[in-house]
Amino acid sequence: MPYRPPLVTHEYFVADPPELPVRARGEGGLSAVTAAELVAADGAEVMVKAVTTAEETLVVQVGVAGEGVIRVRLSEDATARPRSEGAISLVTPGTYPGARAGVEPGEPIVVDAGSLRAEISLAPWHLRFTDAAGKTLVEQDRGHTDISGRLRTLPFGRSSSNGVPVAYHESFAAAPDEAFAGFGESFTRLDKRGQRPLMWNFDAFGAESQRAYKNIPLYVSSGGYGVLVDSGAPTEFDVCQSTHSVVQIIVPDDVMDYYVIAGPTPSDVLDRYDLLTCRPSLPPKWAFGTWISSGFCVDSQERVLARARTIRERGIPCDVLHLDTYWQTDGHWSDLRWDPVNFPDPEGMLAELKDMGFRVCLWMNPYISHLSPAFSEGDQAGYFLKNQSGETYVADCWHGSFPPCGIVDFTNPRAVEWFTGLLRDLLRQGVDAFKTDFAEGVPADSVAFNGMIGTDLHNVYTLLFNDAVSAVTRDVHGHDLVWARSSYLGGQRHSAQWGGDTYTSYAAMGSTIRGGLAHGLSGVPFWSHDAGGFTGRPTDDLYVRWTQFGALSPLLRLHGTTTREPWEFPAVEEPAVDALKLRYRLMPYIYSAAVEAARTGAPMMRAMCVDYPDDPVAWQADLQYLLGRDLLVAPMTAPEGTRRVYLPRGAWVDYWTGEVLEGARYITVGKPLDQIPLFVRHGALIPVTTPGDTVDVPAEITLVAFGGGDATAEIHDEDGVTIAVATTDGDVLRVAVTGPKRVTGVEIAPVAGAPVRAVIS
Repeated sequence: MPYRPPLVTHEYFVADPPELPVRARGEGGLSAVTAAELVAADGAEVMVKAVTTAEETLVVQVGVAGEGVIRVRLSEDATARPRSEGAISLVTPGTYPGARAGVEPGEPIVVDAGSLRAEISLAPWHLRFTDAAGKTLVEQDRGHTDISGRLRTLPFGRSSSNGVPVAYHESFAAAPDEAFAGFGESFTRLDKRGQRPLMWNFDAFGAESQRAYKNIPLYVSSGGYGVLVDSGAPTEFDVCQSTHSVVQIIVPDDVMDYYVIAGPTPSDVLDRYDLLTCRPSLPPKWAFGTWISSGFCVDSQERVLARARTIRERGIPCDVLHLDTYWQTDGHWSDLRWDPVNFPDPEGMLAELKDMGFRVCLWMNPYISHLSPAFSEGDQAGYFLKNQSGETYVADCWHGSFPPCGIVDFTNPRAVEWFTGLLRDLLRQGVDAFKTDFAEGVPADSVAFNGMIGTDLHNVYTLLFNDAVSAVTRDVHGHDLVWARSSYLGGQRHSAQWGGDTYTSYAAMGSTIRGGLAHGLSGVPFWSHDAGGFTGRPTDDLYVRWTQFGALSPLLRLHGTTTREPWEFPAVEEPAVDALKLRYRLMPYIYSAAVEAARTGAPMMRAMCVDYPDDPVAWQADLQYLLGRDLLVAPMTAPEGTRRVYLPRGAWVDYWTGEVLEGARYITVGKPLDQIPLFVRHGALIPVTTPGDTVDVPAEITLVAFGGGDATAEIHDEDGVTIAVATTDGDVLRVAVTGPKRVTGVEIAPVAGAPVRAVIS
């Protein structure tokens, strides 16, 4: 008997996207653009009429969408738009004053976007992208055929089934050593070569597969470029899986609309990507402190206040208390109303927490239980998605664990006003932010107020949801922080996202690291995860190791189905709290890295290829990262307490011992439970402060010098920018400081060959 895997539950609410049809034997329908005829050319774009192997006539438009950005569109109608635009516009092409579309007799047509050029050959059709010097970055694949002449890769063209167009496709040639990263928060290996990322938001039920809560149809290549697809459809990328030398893109939409983005580095690609979508939103500074959650446990006003007092009494640095599901009445989730029994005086509780220095975040989602009075309000007013019969779609959003729900229809302006009104009341009470859970699930057969079907709304629904929550938060509090589980293209405007419901295992922590690195290379710099893992109770050692990873992540939250309060792990409370204190000590460095990320789009949690794109190992070393530019973090991903770490070229200093290590090699690192493998770029100048109970804006800071040599530290804070410049003069480190902060001291780390003393001027 052939092996069959054990039966598993099929999740209908977050089911796979509609499958593309399989053509019957002998049926045609696969078409490839073979030749084209110039129709029009202006200063920035050319339009051609293309013919295909299926004797179709399609329109191709190639134009400049910004410096270093070229847009390509293939459609039946030049005015065609992605179906997701019925709800939201995902990409806004820019302009470039030096744009040129050059058409010369007998020569390829050249579309010039400065650092990127497109060369178009009309007969036979071919499209090639080069840098300004003419070096090929990427070009269309010329087609793979078998012995019978059939295409074995999807060409630049369109496919039909039963005479109906079903998808557009494009194929790019790939070098045998080319690496590809991005595609959103995918938890598989960072280099997606050999994988098939599917742009379809799932409740991923963990963080150990290619199923993703957050999909972004953007990738960066080690070849020095990026590709962005503008579509909310379930776009699929076959990254050299079916054919080793070809990246194939299948878009089941009304148009193929993509952008090639120049590098040469991943940071350059992300900078240009932000110009097409939006800059990342910088969270308020307090959000970079510790978030401690109630966990997925029944909670009450008394328990929340007792938790807050215990945190302060035990000297645990913490800025945010997160109240998860049970701030609402059990069975009524998520009607955005306090449980009147367990929380009889929420205003008084919030005021008391504020006096203790805490911010408060509340859990919520866009599904409202049919048992809640709020459901009747929304149902009668038509504020929920409908089924095919025009009735409110009541869905099993909780997979049988809790009552079925209505799904708020954010394409309906009146529904948005009603929903955000419920949030506004909570914000005015003193709530600071919301955790926007779920939103991956829009049933394929649902119908929205604006007429969109569920398949077309599915991926972009999360953007509408988070847009509504961030807008009302900004209106009341002046910041647009949300703590979001799901996202899509352009979601970096929602300034905090976390990795979903991870398991409590070292393996899950490892795949969580990979998800964060992939998401950072997809344009989202402010990311977090459930420190300790979400499902179940971690072992003591895993709790410490994951807390250390969290403390050196862009954002930090302790959360799970069971408690993650440090005192509930008494044997390891001290090393766990020490990790939090290290984060607060490094806060001037961490927040400065955050400001830079918001300005440039480069991730805070930087995959090694961000800073070393020409190092092939940097695209593979995906269980470690740079936090900012100067700290190399390698979370301990095995219980034995040893692991291999790749040090890129240059010299690196062990943060704990001061040992100087030469890079461009792997080393084996062993660390006791109270230390995370952490390395500092040799010569770096790291700003630190005295850790307190909460994040503040210190007037005074200290600099730590890791070795000799000239160095500069740019310290960003809410009081402005302070610049410290260090120069070595014999055995003296001279530090000049300009800006609002006062540097009260320079610590010389115990590094061989370091200066003996420092002088501040």
